[in-house]
Order: sequence, then C-alpha cells, then structure tokens
Amino acid sequence: MKQPLVSPLDRNANKEAEEMARFYEETLGFTPNSLFTMMHRPRIATAFLEMNQAVMENKGRVTSALKRLIAYLSSMTTGCRYCEAHAIRAAVRYGSEEDKLQNIWDYKTYPAFSEAERAAFDLAIAASSVPNAVDDEIAENMRAHWEQGEIVEIMGVIALFGYLNRWNDSMGTQLEEPAAEDGNNLLAGHGWSRGKHQY
Repeated sequence: MKQPLVSPLDRNANKEAEEMARFYEETLGFTPNSLFTMMHRPRIATAFLEMNQAVMENKGRVTSALKRLIAYLSSMTTGCRYCEAHAIRAAVRYGSEEDKLQNIWDYKTYPAFSEAERAAFDLAIAASSVPNAVDDEIAENMRAHWEQGEIVEIMGVIALFGYLNRWNDSMGTQLEEPAAEDGNNLLAGHGWSRGKHQY
C-alpha cells in the first residue's frame, strides 16, 4: 500500500486520545497507530480498550507472557506482520522466557514448552486459520489441560487478535519503530518483515 487506508489521529487530538496514549505508554511503551485510527470513532476505540483489558487480565495459569505468545502465533497464522511485531514485543515486556521466544516456532517438540502450552498453541493456530481448523482432537486436548474459564481466556486472546489482524492488515497501519525493532531482532530470521506496514 502507498499509504494507510485511514490516517491515525494525533495523540493530542482530544481527551480520549490523550487518555488512551497514557494507558498504552505503560503496556507497550508507545500507543499503537491502530488505536489512533479507531479514535476517528471514539466509541470503537473505547470498546476495544475495554475488551483488551478484559482479555489480557490475569486470572491464574494463563499468564501475560503466555497470552502474548498465543497472540503472536495467531497473528503469524493470519499473516498480519503488524500484530506479529506487537505481540512479540509485548511477550518480551511481559516476561516471556528468552528460550521460549527463540523457539516458539518449534513449540511442538521444544522441551521448554509444556503440554498445556502446546495445546493452547495448537488451538491458536487452528482457530486463526481460514477455514477454521478446530476439531475434536484439539478440543479434547484443550479440555485435558485447561479449565473452562481458562479456555475462555485463551479464546479471548485469539478472537481479540483476529479483530486486530483484520483491522491492521486492511488499514495498512504503519508499524511503530519500537515494535519494528523487536520484529527485526526476534522474527526476521523466520521470514518476518514489515511488509505493507512501512511507509
């Protein structure tokens, strides 16, 4: 794309944009351009922020780091380079182990990953595929390792990033430099690039 479909608002455009910028400075170290495009209709941005907070809230075993690795695999499956970089940056910021970050592509066999994590990652990839590939085997494996509330949390992450993948790839959202740096450092060796998200 020659330019984003919609230009993001300035972070000081209105009170809502300023508040959103402050929240994301804490979580990512910057406010995503995607939120500033949503701010053209503040209710959409506010609803997204609420959903994001609800989905990423920690309730126990589904940790912040695990949620971000799920988000990465979901985004990798759909091919959204913007969200891949954001998810891997957040995984770093929320304490994902270096060993897991470096070997996420080999989660099925790499010993650092538990069977419960493998089940969640299989679900993330199957649920993010088109057509959807969740089957009885994946469902049974999830139920063997996770309680129902935990499965809801995991599916919440996958569904949230389904929204973001479609938003950012269709908008051609410009990738911010901190996320691009993490993408280059952690993902470029596995075929990642900024793609359409660079102007």
